[in-house]
Amino acid sequence: MQHFDLIIVGGGLAGASLAVALRNSRLRIALVETRPPQRPEGWDARIYAISPANAEFLDGIGVWKHLDPARVAPISAMQIRGDAGGSLEFSAFQTGVPDLGTILESSLMACELWENLKRQANLQLFVGQRPAALEFREEAALLRLEDGQVLAAPLLVGADGRDSWVRESAGLSAINSHYSEKGVVANFSTEKMHRNIAWQWFRDDGVLAWLPLPGNRISIVWSTPDEAADALCALPAEAFAQRVAEAGGHVLGALELITPPAAFPLRLMRVPEIVAPRLALVGDAGHGIHPLSGHGINLGFQDARELADRLLAAGPWEDIGQLRFLQGYQRARREEIHLLQTTTDTLRRLFASRSPVLRPLRNLGLGLTDRLPVAKSFLVRYALGAI
Repeated sequence: MQHFDLIIVGGGLAGASLAVALRNSRLRIALVETRPPQRPEGWDARIYAISPANAEFLDGIGVWKHLDPARVAPISAMQIRGDAGGSLEFSAFQTGVPDLGTILESSLMACELWENLKRQANLQLFVGQRPAALEFREEAALLRLEDGQVLAAPLLVGADGRDSWVRESAGLSAINSHYSEKGVVANFSTEKMHRNIAWQWFRDDGVLAWLPLPGNRISIVWSTPDEAADALCALPAEAFAQRVAEAGGHVLGALELITPPAAFPLRLMRVPEIVAPRLALVGDAGHGIHPLSGHGINLGFQDARELADRLLAAGPWEDIGQLRFLQGYQRARREEIHLLQTTTDTLRRLFASRSPVLRPLRNLGLGLTDRLPVAKSFLVRYALGAI
């Protein structure tokens, strides 16, 4: 049996960032990951919008400054359009900030985090290993790997995604609400310059977002019913590009596909308890939201940041796996997670409704928000991570 102070199961963005954030701690850490990240050829179709607060977090743990600036695009403005004339616009210049967020590839962040993990003195990597059994004792969590190795630590963190093996093995319930929608993602080159503007359209057939990439390139996320998503992915490249350009009103002219479309099912997932004795969940293992807000990975990074801060502040005499200690982490994260889940779910259902009464009201709401400086400032500050 190998003894550690902390075991992290899952080396994705949330789990890896937690480990790196603890690089200067006294903790001896084990990280278990089946498949380390790899960079694809060309552009990664999985793109994230990182809030300024999380860019600051990644900079603080030594990751942000090593990202290739040629693969990173700031968001200088955002334009949101309703399905009946409503509109809402945000500008970094008017808000008095350098940018509203940053667009970059998932694999770019993941690989840089892993470069840090490989050099981390207080960390042992268990790569290519799958967890086989999990046991919680009074003083420690015991994790047995498929190859027979047994790891023990006062605290185990589940960072193994929405279909978390850790969460299921620990008996923590997850309440799933399936949207019967898929998120279609792809990257394009554009005829016109995007000027670092992000676009979002609430349409009859779902929510379409265009996110600026470096150069004349964009990444899209089109959240649409399952049948429509499958039909989009089945289109030839030129027809798919034409369809996306039409859906966005040709605001960037003609589009040319540079990565093939992929689709993933969407669901809201609530996990009532993200901690238990000797256990904490971070990232998608502890919550799932609709992608229309772009906050999924931002919630995961803030989970990692909060838990890391608490572990760094703990005295050597404290038992970091005690429920009382972990409940502080849960309380600190519960409000933001619940607010984002409720807000995005409400927006998605509001704009998915075919009610002739709701249609003009929801578009009026966008327009009124655009004209109310206080409400608009609140939304911007929240997106920036300032509140």
